[in-house]
Amino acid sequence: MVVRSATIILVAGLIVISYVMGMAYSQPNQRIQRYGSVIGVKPEMIEKYKRLHAKPWPGIVNMINDCNIRNYSIYLKEIEHGKYYLFSYFEYIGTDFEADMAKMAADPETQEWWKETDPCQIPITTRGEGEFWASMEEVFHSD
Repeated sequence: MVVRSATIILVAGLIVISYVMGMAYSQPNQRIQRYGSVIGVKPEMIEKYKRLHAKPWPGIVNMINDCNIRNYSIYLKEIEHGKYYLFSYFEYIGTDFEADMAKMAADPETQEWWKETDPCQIPITTRGEGEFWASMEEVFHSD
């Protein structure tokens, strides 16, 4: 009974912390926009790509945050022997996505970062016009 009570208290505490963190994380009446995208990655560049992202430059992480991006993740998957894709996911909490992306693109340090990462990547043929990473359609989400 004591273990069950402690578990209930722990879970309740985690729920309260999650709620409070969520309140601090988003503005009232703010809609979080979720983005997924995909790109190929050159097999011979995977280790370099992983090394870069294991220790991203602090200015890059700051710019991501300054541009209202949260929960940014990149995943790697071999889909066929020798053929790899990167999948990215992030949440946007700002009010002007285009302006924030333009701010990021204009940042000199971000441009230097992209000079390191872009040669590792292979844009997919079905990407939209003007896209490097191809946007994905969200078909399911659960909070």
